[in-house]
Amino acid sequence: MKLTRTSGILLHITSLYSDYGIGDLGKGAYQFVDFLKEAHQTIWQILPINPTGFGDSPYQSFSTFAGNPLMICPEKLVEWGLLKADDLKSHPFFPMNQVDYGQVITFKEGLNRKAYHRFVQLDNELTACYHQFVAHHDDWLGDYSLFMSLKSHFIDVRRQTEDEKDYAAFVDLHQNVLTEDQMRDYYDGAVWQSWPAPIAKREESAVCEWKKKLSDEIAYHNFLQFIFNKQFKALKGYANQKGVKIIGDMPIFVALDSADCWANPSLFMLDGSGNPTSVAGVPPDYFSEAGQLWGNPLYNWDQLQKSNYHWWIKRIQKALVFCDILRIDHFRGFESYWQVTYGAKTAKKGRWMTGPGKVFFQAVKDQLGDLPIIAEDLGIITPGVEKLRDDLSLPGMKVIQFGFDGKQHNTHLPHHFKTDNIVVYTGTHDNDTTVGWYELSSAEVQDQFRRYLNVSGEDVAWDMIRLAFLSVAKMAIIPMQDVLRLNQDHRMNTPGVTAGNWGFRLSQDCLTKGMAHQLKYLSLLADRNTTFWHSLQAR
Repeated sequence: MKLTRTSGILLHITSLYSDYGIGDLGKGAYQFVDFLKEAHQTIWQILPINPTGFGDSPYQSFSTFAGNPLMICPEKLVEWGLLKADDLKSHPFFPMNQVDYGQVITFKEGLNRKAYHRFVQLDNELTACYHQFVAHHDDWLGDYSLFMSLKSHFIDVRRQTEDEKDYAAFVDLHQNVLTEDQMRDYYDGAVWQSWPAPIAKREESAVCEWKKKLSDEIAYHNFLQFIFNKQFKALKGYANQKGVKIIGDMPIFVALDSADCWANPSLFMLDGSGNPTSVAGVPPDYFSEAGQLWGNPLYNWDQLQKSNYHWWIKRIQKALVFCDILRIDHFRGFESYWQVTYGAKTAKKGRWMTGPGKVFFQAVKDQLGDLPIIAEDLGIITPGVEKLRDDLSLPGMKVIQFGFDGKQHNTHLPHHFKTDNIVVYTGTHDNDTTVGWYELSSAEVQDQFRRYLNVSGEDVAWDMIRLAFLSVAKMAIIPMQDVLRLNQDHRMNTPGVTAGNWGFRLSQDCLTKGMAHQLKYLSLLADRNTTFWHSLQAR
């Protein structure tokens, strides 16, 4: 993919402002698109939009095909006659600038079930569209909705019969293999490996039996996916009409506790009980001296190749329904990936394994054609990874924060960019905010930053933004926290830390005309897609 000279903002949907504790696909999202247009920004990059699982992380999802029901906008449900205005009035007090996932999940679940109960009483165009949606997406929706229904059922069963002595015995048996959080999930019946063997192993008779038993709950999850799909497509259509393209984000790996693994165990490196034989991570790096132990199951690439990567093809097709450009996270894992023994406490000890490489991407191209893909090529990058990226003509990434390490030949510094067909960031969702990064950096790094940019250090976020915009990189993406000059208290994620992430939210009135004017000025100064923008205005 060849990029055009553009710029935009990185902000996840859950970080938008709303009255209901978390950003959603409603008014706040449309206002943000309007802000991007006013600011002459033509790119909106988001994080994965799938249902969040462990740690509320968008990179640990219950399904790589499904959408996150927490993003459903309640006000649009009122517009469609599925909720009443009074249903929205009695919401709890939500923190202003942070997502309280516990409160949000309880509140949104209550609203969504009310909407579903009203929906099943209808017989109109909306219900006809619902039935078409369910039929059209049966290749993944049936497995996902059954999976979520089974999960809820077995959690309820365990809560009714819990015995602390039984749990203590369970801990004694599994403490050397599972983390404390994993043990709680296993014992609670929250993960599919703990379900009765016939349904855990998807025996045909058990699947039929549970589909009948949980038919109403399955229909509820079908309904949520239908509503999510309808709301997201409307938002994407609005963004595109305003000249804004959406960059989606696809994690290379999927969660062990997912419909993907449960429905397709042969595609992953799992044992007979459904547990992984080894898991994904990365060795010690910029973010962690112990490496990052992600815990995701690794792919059985030989098995995937036998089907000409059919599951992956479906995954990419589905992702591109909701975005215009797709960023593939941890691209280097296609060249080689870090394998860690299941049960290890850190990712320090592992080994590099050969990935599917160019064969995989050729299969994708043969079946889907040339695709708008960005390769997240950060971390330990070898000549082999660079060759794969370049052979595929995929734009890579540069993160300017990484450039200031005291070395003169750091490739993340703009004067060392070897090509303009790249995406430059001040920082990503995994980095500290630029203000936070600067404040916590050593005196030597701060001095290098000031000398490199010839600045005082009084406005480091916008100094860095200006550097990114004026670089040769065809695309410049700025985290919203840097646009707002926010400190480390507003960081989105700290890799290797399981708690306290993914909660950042905008305040109600932060998207000002003055800020839009500043971004517009830089865009015009740096010639970032102004020709496209002027042609759009002339329509």
